Amino acid sequence: MSSTTSENAIASASTNSVTYQQTILYAAIIGIAGGFVATAYYYTLEGSLHLVWHTIPELLSPYLPLELTSGNYIWIATTIGGFLVGLALHFMGLPGEVAFVVDKVHQPGRISQKQTPAMIVASLISITFGGSAGPEAPLVQVNGSIGGWIGEKLQLSATTIRVLTFCGMSAALGAFFGAPLGGALFALEIPHRRGIEYYEALVPAVLSAILSFCVFRLNTGLTIGGMYHFAAIPPLTLWNLLQGALLGIAGALVAMLFVVIFRSIGYLAKYIEHQTILLATLGGLSIGIIACIFPQTLFFGEKEINTIVETGANFGLVMLVAIALAKMLAVSCTLHSGFRGGFIFPLFYIGAAVGLAIALGIPQVHPTIAMVCMMAAVNVAITKTPISTTIILSVLSDTAMVPVIVIASFTSFLLTTQVCLISTQRSRTISQQEPLPIAMYSVTSS
Repeated sequence: MSSTTSENAIASASTNSVTYQQTILYAAIIGIAGGFVATAYYYTLEGSLHLVWHTIPELLSPYLPLELTSGNYIWIATTIGGFLVGLALHFMGLPGEVAFVVDKVHQPGRISQKQTPAMIVASLISITFGGSAGPEAPLVQVNGSIGGWIGEKLQLSATTIRVLTFCGMSAALGAFFGAPLGGALFALEIPHRRGIEYYEALVPAVLSAILSFCVFRLNTGLTIGGMYHFAAIPPLTLWNLLQGALLGIAGALVAMLFVVIFRSIGYLAKYIEHQTILLATLGGLSIGIIACIFPQTLFFGEKEINTIVETGANFGLVMLVAIALAKMLAVSCTLHSGFRGGFIFPLFYIGAAVGLAIALGIPQVHPTIAMVCMMAAVNVAITKTPISTTIILSVLSDTAMVPVIVIASFTSFLLTTQVCLISTQRSRTISQQEPLPIAMYSVTSS
């Protein structure tokens, strides 16, 4: 029996009904469990990053020439990381990417657990060795599969299983972003191209995100609130609202350029897509070479955004644009070579770099407004999540810029409705015959 037939049979057999109170209880359990999963992933990742980029270079420095343990270490480490990613994928199977998760949320409404081990191992190696992809996508898949697994074991209806899957996804994003409401809304927005449709999952998903956020912050001790220290802005005016719209247009254009670069790298990768180890190794080498020229492109960008915010003006306009282009190339090489991870913070990083470049070139635009609006516009053009992105960035930036951010987000969203990277984004009622938009990020599975 095929996996699809098996999943449909399970969905058909799931007839147990639950009350709303029971659904809320399950959502709470999933949120708490998701918080502990995110905590374990966080500490494992932090320990791995410290080992590869601090401990090992320190141990090697007395025995190897300085030039080998400094400049060359970057590309050597990323290449080794690529080889390890290739080995993991070769022996453990290919875990699905974002498009795969979105597709499974629609039908059958849950994410299979069989790919969870491969996703955990491959994503940890990918992120540890400098790939331009973040932990949000792996955590979404892992926690989402936990939610669906609970629903399956309780033999609940397909609709309820989907709600619990959303709870798991929301738990992951609520912990990762530090914005429970924004994380839950992001999980509910990303399956679609034109707004939230699985509205029945909203309250349970938000509850899961809140509890996961609390558990994660309690266990890690990370601060609550804005993680980026943008310069304070003056009181907003109508001129600032117009700037938000113009920056939304600019963000849409930047996103389109990213799509072109992403598609081009994907076209080249197709020649060796079946040689998993070779492709991943070459991807690691490419990431390392780019990082040797532009060190700012290494890693997924969460912490690196602070460098742009605090000292980015020292780079100058041309250098900031070059960094943004290099980051687009690094993200494309990362994701097309088999490295596993998400692209939300890399997109934020690209937006921040280009936004600051715009502010340097046009002094009438406040740097904070330029950076945050561009972060929103670039991300929304790719992920189609205008509401959640606005909330998440208002929390991360710790600024009272919601009116400007939402204008930039929706401007970019409306300009890019027919182009996306996640080919499986669709309406919950879409006909199988309806053509999908121009898309370059298709479903992959084992």
